[in-house]
Amino acid sequence: MVSQGSNLPAVGLGASEWAAQVPQGQQECLCHATKSGNVARGWVDCVHQRLEAARMGGMATVVEEGALVTGDERESVHFDVIIVGAGLSGIGAAYHLQKELPKKRYVILEGRKAMGGTWDLFRYPGIRSDSDMYTLGYRFRPWKEAKAIADGPSILNYIRETAKEYGIDRKIRYGQRAKRAEWSSDEGKWTLEVGGADGTTTRLTCDFLYMCSGYYDYAGGYMPGWPGMEQFGGTIVHPQKWPEDLDYTGKRVVVIGSGATAVTLVPAMTDKAEHVVMLQRSPSYVLALPGKDIVAEWLRGKVPAGLAYMIVRWKNVLVAMYLYQQSRKHPEKIKNWLLGLAKKALGPDYDVAKHFTPRYNPWDQRLCFVPDEDLFRAIKAGKASVVTDEIETFTEKGLKLKSGEELPADIIVTATGLKVQLMGGMEVWVDGQQIKFPKKLAYKGMMYSDVPNLVSTFGYTNASWTLKADLTAEYVCRLLKHMEARHYDVCTPRMRETDIQEEPAIDFSSGYIQRAMDVLPKQGSKRPWRLHQNYALDLLEFRYSNVEDGTMEFSRVKKLAEAGG
Repeated sequence: MVSQGSNLPAVGLGASEWAAQVPQGQQECLCHATKSGNVARGWVDCVHQRLEAARMGGMATVVEEGALVTGDERESVHFDVIIVGAGLSGIGAAYHLQKELPKKRYVILEGRKAMGGTWDLFRYPGIRSDSDMYTLGYRFRPWKEAKAIADGPSILNYIRETAKEYGIDRKIRYGQRAKRAEWSSDEGKWTLEVGGADGTTTRLTCDFLYMCSGYYDYAGGYMPGWPGMEQFGGTIVHPQKWPEDLDYTGKRVVVIGSGATAVTLVPAMTDKAEHVVMLQRSPSYVLALPGKDIVAEWLRGKVPAGLAYMIVRWKNVLVAMYLYQQSRKHPEKIKNWLLGLAKKALGPDYDVAKHFTPRYNPWDQRLCFVPDEDLFRAIKAGKASVVTDEIETFTEKGLKLKSGEELPADIIVTATGLKVQLMGGMEVWVDGQQIKFPKKLAYKGMMYSDVPNLVSTFGYTNASWTLKADLTAEYVCRLLKHMEARHYDVCTPRMRETDIQEEPAIDFSSGYIQRAMDVLPKQGSKRPWRLHQNYALDLLEFRYSNVEDGTMEFSRVKKLAEAGG
């Protein structure tokens, strides 16, 4: 662990003096450091490179990239804002916060050993975005690579570079999992119970809590369980826990599932596997997109990169909005269009009706996007196949299906989805009462009724996650500026209307959403409790609507204390 103020030698010393102060176990970096023009900088770079290499090799314990901030801040227990999660949302939130409110002191708590969230966690073959990078990327930092549908390592690198460029990496504390948050109205602050990777527990306090911990359980994915799994003689793998040493060369692979993960894995594993079968109970809609954005390629070099990025970003936003709205208004028309594209890609003899025609309408579940028809090409080449059936039991040599067919397999991949989890599993308490989020209404899709000074990032289900995450971060900054200007300490959404009807927060028939109905909050029948799932409408509301909208209650701690006696 590199930590200025404790075991980082003082800057400004000569090489020999510096060497004397280098902690044991890091002396080997001095050879590199003394060759550098700046001994201190060279040593720090070397240590960080070694720690990163160890992390990528699975050997790291806790690496604090935030160690180069001042010793005082490292020891701080109170912050203006605590951000939980150092993934795509958390890094974006930090950028907006430090740009718009540079005097606010903040820290990012990350329960894992590295930044990146989803893009560091998932390591399965072919891992990639299920949205284009011109909308999944940050508005403030253009995506510069040619690939529109990007692979996981490229996205992870984009997140890391963003954090480094803006100094956000120095604000992250790794191996720090927020386990419990308690709000005190008397004190007007949150107290967080934070579990360390070494088993220790510390307490931090903050005025404002900003959750960017995603929407699923990082500890493990959903596994439905099937009869006979214990008798299978091969290897069973869940994509969320992909073994680094799994060799599927020459193996017969069955991927159970039909969602985004399955349609990614199947073509990716055909590079080495003998054959890959996608076994699905029912199909999903699959839409092939160009791996590179045609408009972006045409604009490259013709206009400034930032302008080109915004043009392509808005083009993709509007196209996605149009497709979604048309799917809702004219589902049969869009269904026929999608199936027609699949038939064209797979040929007239392929049974598209059986293997690529879902039981539901387009956008009742998220569409599966595949770049450059890679799934269809793998099927046409005979390297992959689709079986639409249900599992009766696992056998020693594979799977027996309810139709009586048997699928031989050496490796079975259970791409059966995620387990939805809010707040990263953290308990939330307000004045001694534990918050049950299924009983709460979501305010603007980011705050909750009667829960003060807490925002939780939740992206779109019908568009890129980052579009909503960026808007949420902008609104948080507006909110905090408003409170600062008027000397407010507390903001709390209050549900005062009596004519608002409760509805499910997400109108999706996907299995992972249906399984989470007892976890997710509700939405209301009208604004500001209703979720638009529409970037253009949200942009207008989040940027230009009145912060004091009659629903958000503002108060000062002093008044609360006096009221309490």
